[in-house]
Amino acid sequence: MAELQVRTQSGGLAGSVTLAESIFGVQPNVPVMHQVVTAQVAAARAGTQSTLTRSEVRGGGKKPWRQKGTGRARQGSTRAPHWAGGGVALGPKPRSYAQKTPKKMIALALKSALSDRANEGKVLVVDQWSFAKPSTKAAKAALASLSLTNERALIVITRDDEDVFKSFRNLPEVQCILAGELNTYDVLNNDWVVFTQATLPTGEATAVETEVSE
Repeated sequence: MAELQVRTQSGGLAGSVTLAESIFGVQPNVPVMHQVVTAQVAAARAGTQSTLTRSEVRGGGKKPWRQKGTGRARQGSTRAPHWAGGGVALGPKPRSYAQKTPKKMIALALKSALSDRANEGKVLVVDQWSFAKPSTKAAKAALASLSLTNERALIVITRDDEDVFKSFRNLPEVQCILAGELNTYDVLNNDWVVFTQATLPTGEATAVETEVSE
């Protein structure tokens, strides 16, 4: 199991911690990560696009001309798709883009993403965040102390870390996420993953499994 130094908010050392081999030491499975991220992005689509069919377009109830004797093609409605102002044939309708993904696949993808970041040395553990009040200036100073300036960082917090969230939320390169909401897409979308000792996954019954069970 890999040992990782625990840092303080000011950049100092606060001991070390052992990363769980079952979470940070697996062989990254790229195809599984790709499939899970694709499903996650697809599920985020609104799916609210809609067009009117010929039965939904206003008007067109009267037959434009009689069936025979005019020399023109027979027509039943001016709201048919080939008419200007008519309905749309085979147009989009509201739908869900969600894909069914096995829970074990979601768990493997998240572990693969965390292991990939750990292999690159992009996992950081802070003993705790201590902000007396929400302060973007203090948050920027903390990132500078941890050598994370101009780095995309995913900071994993708890529900009690409201001041931490408010301090980091104005920084475009930083994303805060609850431990129970940790997911493959956000891990791969950021360069660094920053845990506290309270949010660091230590075994199977952690945020990794919590995210899968939802």
